Amino acid sequence: MSQVYIIGTGPGDEELLTLKAVRVLKECTAVLYDRLVSNNVLNYLNENCEIYYCGKEPGAHSKTQEEINELLVKLAKEGHIVGRIKGGDPYVFGRGGEEVLALVNENISFEVVPGVTSPIAVLNYAGIPITHRGIAQSFHVVTGKSAQDLNVNFKALAAEKGTLVFMMGLSNLDNIVRELEANGKDLSTPCGVVMRGTSAKQKKVIGNLENISQKVKEANLKSPCIIVVGEVVNLNESLNWYENKPLFGKNICITRSKKQSENLKNKLVQLGAEVTSFNSIEIKGSTNNLDSYINKLGDYDHIVFTSVNSVDIFFDYLIEKYYDIRGIKAKISAIGQATAKALNKRGIICFAKAKEFASEGLVSILKPHLKENEKLLLPCSAKSRQYIYEELTNTGVEVDKVYLYDTVCGTVANRKSFDEVDIVFFTSPSTVKNMVDMVGMEEIKKKQVIAIGPKTNEPLIELGIEAYVCKEHSEDGFLKEIMNLLKN
Repeated sequence: MSQVYIIGTGPGDEELLTLKAVRVLKECTAVLYDRLVSNNVLNYLNENCEIYYCGKEPGAHSKTQEEINELLVKLAKEGHIVGRIKGGDPYVFGRGGEEVLALVNENISFEVVPGVTSPIAVLNYAGIPITHRGIAQSFHVVTGKSAQDLNVNFKALAAEKGTLVFMMGLSNLDNIVRELEANGKDLSTPCGVVMRGTSAKQKKVIGNLENISQKVKEANLKSPCIIVVGEVVNLNESLNWYENKPLFGKNICITRSKKQSENLKNKLVQLGAEVTSFNSIEIKGSTNNLDSYINKLGDYDHIVFTSVNSVDIFFDYLIEKYYDIRGIKAKISAIGQATAKALNKRGIICFAKAKEFASEGLVSILKPHLKENEKLLLPCSAKSRQYIYEELTNTGVEVDKVYLYDTVCGTVANRKSFDEVDIVFFTSPSTVKNMVDMVGMEEIKKKQVIAIGPKTNEPLIELGIEAYVCKEHSEDGFLKEIMNLLKN
């Protein structure tokens, strides 16, 4: 049965999505999205969802409102679960009401999912409370595009002691100031303009009605912007929090698989970065390769895991097969901190652990503990290096190498999101290759590039892409590298 969701996705920060918005996005089989929708929102869609861009650029529209209404109706009648994804809230200057009326006229089932509205959220991120005791007991939100129309009562607005907020009004800023002054507003009244609030590109200009236009021109602010007028603007430094975070202003692209990106993404967001997720790798399991080994798992003296994926896929396979874990007697070792943590979550403490994500480190630590003719199981990726297998075999150990999964090139829902990226973080040679296929080498060269280690840097060198290489080949090493880059 067809259903249409009119979904507000907030002003830009992905984490301002509501739980309901995330749930219905996953249900959609077709979506229409706007220019001002957050870069990562489309990552919540299922991979078979049809995507239609309906962005309205300043001075040029991809689709007219009538065409958008018609497409919503058409897709619904075809039996789709349709998502109309809108920045902010659908009913706050979002024309959501017009779209809903088009559905009502066709007797199509719909639901509106409210979004965090930008007049409040953007000012919050700029350190400006829209109301404040003793300063502003009310607020008034006006569409700035209508600033020169007669239906905006500037006489009433100018007399208000509360906060005035003008949406989408950057091109009309001079006219807004002129109308407020003409209707009695003091030119010394504090005024602020916030560009692309809640995103890494947030930029704020503070002044008063007398000088704000000149300051905005000097700062070269571009749409979308929110204009705020009132005494609450004076609190912007005292209540500033977002712009004080150490990674504020940086948009960092993580190129790992979706599951592996989550931990690092959360750390970066806490530090103030905006994170663009390009899942350049998708995991394709091949656990059937373990079928011929499951009955002799108890015979191995050692099992060596080379990635988080190998740990998760291996133990999920055992659960699926109702295998009693107590049958494994082997000493279990891991490469890197993340792989060791994945084992910890399975109730296993590593026998040997390389501090960094490097094969050489694991081999050097493990070699002294190996005895000739011992049996070792090496569950790994089909694209894993031969180094570990060859080095361990040379010690006289009998090594069974089992391919549990392959890494294939991922897909990208919103290619344009890469335009916003400042820094790209590569974690393996395959992420480099796949990202080149997804966005192009020349686009990557425009960004600041960081490689997790020397092996990841090798294909970058071959492509002529200059990169910083983490001294510690881990997520924590990457975070340190980022902080050092900013200091310098």
